[in-house]
This record gives sequence, C-alpha cells and structure tokens, in this order.
Amino acid sequence: MQTNPTHNSLVALGDSFTEGMSDLLPDGTYRGWADLLAGRMAATAPGFQYANLAVRGKLIQQIVDEQVEVAAAMRADVVTLVGGLNDTLRPKCDMGRVRDLLIEAVERLAPHCKQLVLMRSPGRQGPVLERFRPRMEALFACVDELAERHGALVVDLYGAPALSDPRLWDVDRLHLTADGHRRVAEAVWQTLGYPPEDPQWHLPPEATLPPRWAARRVADARFARQHLLPWIGRRLTGRSSGDGLPPKRPELLPYDIR
Repeated sequence: MQTNPTHNSLVALGDSFTEGMSDLLPDGTYRGWADLLAGRMAATAPGFQYANLAVRGKLIQQIVDEQVEVAAAMRADVVTLVGGLNDTLRPKCDMGRVRDLLIEAVERLAPHCKQLVLMRSPGRQGPVLERFRPRMEALFACVDELAERHGALVVDLYGAPALSDPRLWDVDRLHLTADGHRRVAEAVWQTLGYPPEDPQWHLPPEATLPPRWAARRVADARFARQHLLPWIGRRLTGRSSGDGLPPKRPELLPYDIR
C-alpha cells in the first residue's frame, strides 16, 4: 500500500457488482462503486482516465474471454478484477475450473498494470449466503493466494460487518444499495493508500427496529415474484441479464467528474 499515491488511470473488470447495480441514477443508468472511486481518483490527478468493462451476469469464463485482454492492452495504473461469484451461485459449479480461470485472468493482467486490485466479495446475511458459503470461501482463498503471488492488493468486503447487513442490499437481495456502493468505493480508496474519508465504512448502520412479520412476508413474496422467479427462468433457459449489453465504459478516456 502506498501513502499519498498518485494514479492516472483505472480499469474495472467484472459483472453487475462492478457495473454498479443497484445504485440507480435519475437518468436510469447505474453509478456504483467503480464510478465513485474513479471520481475521487480523478479529483487528485488531472487528466485521469477511466474504463469500466463490466457487464451484468458475466461468468468468469466470459470475463476472461471478453474483458481481460482488452484491459491488459490499456496498461492502466490500477486494474480491479472481481469475478467468479456468479459461478458460485449456479447449481452446478466446477470450482476447480473457476480457480483455473481466475489464475489465468490474474496472470494475464498483473504484468500490464502498475497495481492489480482483487476483492473478497460481500455476502448478504441469510440462507443464500449459508448455502453457498463454502464455494465463496474457496474462491476467496484463491484470491488471497494470487494476490500474494502477484503483488496484488485484496479488499476484504466479505469480512466487513456493514456489507453483510441486509439493510445495505437492494430489494433484489443480489446487489448493494447506493450506500453499500459508497462503502465499497471507500474500502478500495483506502486499500490503494489514499487518506480515509470514512474510517468507519466497515461498521453497520445504527440499529433500527426490524420490520414486522407481515411486512417481511410481503417483501418475501414481492422478491420471489419480481426477482427470484425471473432469475430461475434465466438459469433454466441459459440466458443472462447481460446478454447483448455492451461494456459500461469500454474505452479508457478522461473521466468527467459529476
């Protein structure tokens, strides 16, 4: 980790987490932690450039095939890679294959950037996390090994109490709220060596009264109808929410701070 670092470019790779769902802007687009981070980095480095190659729904094979070489060719100061979590949520997942692809991605990216950043992705408290926890932790063990081997930084979001709090997750229970994305941006910012703006980003919000039983059941029914059943339908038909969508910000260009 550097102290008072200067970075002139950032490239982000990944899926919906890096695309920024569900941090929705008034114009209907998504912002997310990577955009927030780019804005803060741009404020410290005139001419700062940013690309975001993420597309929702992408598996690690697709990230390797569609994003890694593009990112490597950009030779950015900082590259963030978050992938593999979508694979762990599939009913049939070959963790050995996921590990091999993650290794391939890191080995191709690390020589072509000044600083590679990997992450231990956050997980929302609940039955889904418990069911898939062994796969997730196997993925994170690989992340830690690769970081040590290639000099990458690891941002531990999985171990942050705030980011397991259901209140920081959107109604789809798959994506962080705007405050969740803000906290991720802060975590990466600090890991890169910039001075903290929120030293307590990892702490959960102040305690609130839990919703009543009836409200929870209504929310569960809405979640199943609007999000869970369509997600299952895509899995059964081999479709993805990102099919046909372009990368969020495909070129490494100066970033306009909003």
